[in-house]
Amino acid sequence: MDFGVFTATIIMLIVVALIFDFMNGFHDAANSIATVVSTGVLKPYQAVMWAAFFNFIAILLFELKVAATVGKGIIDPAFVDNHVIFGALIGAIAWNVITWYYGLPSSSSHALIGGMIGATVAKAGTGPLLAPGIIKTTSFIVVAPLLGMLLSGIIIVAVSWICRRRTQRQTDCWFRRLQLVSSAAYSIGHGGNDAQKTMGIIWLLLMSANLATPQHLPAWVIVSCYVAIALGTLFGGWRIVKTMGQRITKLKPVGGFAAETGGAISLFLATNLGIPVSTTHTITGSIIGVGSAQRVRAVRWGVAGNIVAAWVLTIPASAAIAAAAWWVGWQFF
Repeated sequence: MDFGVFTATIIMLIVVALIFDFMNGFHDAANSIATVVSTGVLKPYQAVMWAAFFNFIAILLFELKVAATVGKGIIDPAFVDNHVIFGALIGAIAWNVITWYYGLPSSSSHALIGGMIGATVAKAGTGPLLAPGIIKTTSFIVVAPLLGMLLSGIIIVAVSWICRRRTQRQTDCWFRRLQLVSSAAYSIGHGGNDAQKTMGIIWLLLMSANLATPQHLPAWVIVSCYVAIALGTLFGGWRIVKTMGQRITKLKPVGGFAAETGGAISLFLATNLGIPVSTTHTITGSIIGVGSAQRVRAVRWGVAGNIVAAWVLTIPASAAIAAAAWWVGWQFF
């Protein structure tokens, strides 16, 4: 391949990866702002600016363990080429657009993992797939929402007991303030985990082109990924706000605080373990945990069931799209 064409291809794929990162923030903005908006603590435009700022602040707090998992732990880098990266990104972006259009809070993370798997299998079969990383990632499809549900349930019960002698008005007053802290913590967790997934795919691309080593991720990649996800969050995924904030269960400030805190703890834990977890799954489980801890009927299980169905479909659907995109790229580019 001509050097100029090779360079242009690498640049194009990096741009596509950053578009995915932007869409990740756009698609998942509701995860960060839905609870704080639905409880009336912040107006939507205030909430997206708040969330975007703390998405970027995550650059100061986390090691690049999730980026390493995505870049080196899902598929063998030796089998990766430009066509695999192209297929993976198109599969993830296409599934994000589909679920955004229908207002379903699916997982950008698992769309990317599914895209990587689908494009790789289309090229070389199942041999290059790395089972430990895939098992660790897919297991958190179950673990993340359950952990968020458990933690938020414990928090709401503990807070209810502590505030049992306070009036509803006093409790709401305090937790409207505390929810600013919890929503900031959740946005940090969101930025820290999700931005690193795009770093991982760019790292994989650069390694395949001999432009980076497995030991070093260039600083410009780190900064650009955090900027892209923060900008995506700033623009916001308005279609999903209503589903996350009101249709699953009604939230008051104390419930929003519990859901965001439970979700933030889950994300901090996963990021420090290097697991590319779904922030969508995590906050949905946390919201359900708050509702079910108060009253099982408070959760609209039909809506939650539709969301879970979208989760189950995400990896196979994005993998199928990615496989088709790999074939198109291999044939024509």
